[in-house]
Amino acid sequence: MSEVGRIGFGVADVMALRSQVLARSTALREVRAASETGGSVAAGAAQPPGAGFADTLHKALKQVSAVQAHSSQMQVAYERGQVTDVAQVMLARQEAGVAFEATLQVRNKLLNAYQDIMRMGG
Repeated sequence: MSEVGRIGFGVADVMALRSQVLARSTALREVRAASETGGSVAAGAAQPPGAGFADTLHKALKQVSAVQAHSSQMQVAYERGQVTDVAQVMLARQEAGVAFEATLQVRNKLLNAYQDIMRMGG
C-alpha cells in the first residue's frame, strides 16, 4: 500500500511539473508573438517592398543560430550545476531542434524552387 502512495505522489509531482512546463511554454509563445509583431511592423516600414528577401532570410538564420547558442549555453549551465530545472534545458533543446528542422525545410523548398526555375529556362 505504501508503494501505491508513492506512485500517487509521483504522479502528482509529474502533473505539477507538466503544468509548469505548459505555463512557461505559453508564456514563451506570448513573448515571441509580441516580439514578432513589433519587429515585423518596424522592419516593414523601414524597407521598401520586395527588397527584403535576403535580409529576412539572413535575420531568420541569425535567430536560429541564437536559439541554438542559447540551447548550448543552457546545456553547459546544467552540466555545471548552475541551472537545476531540467525542463528549461529540455525546452531549449526542443526549441533549437524545431528551429533547425524548420530551417532545413525552408532550404529544401528554396532548392526545389531554384531547380524548377532552372528547368524552365532550358
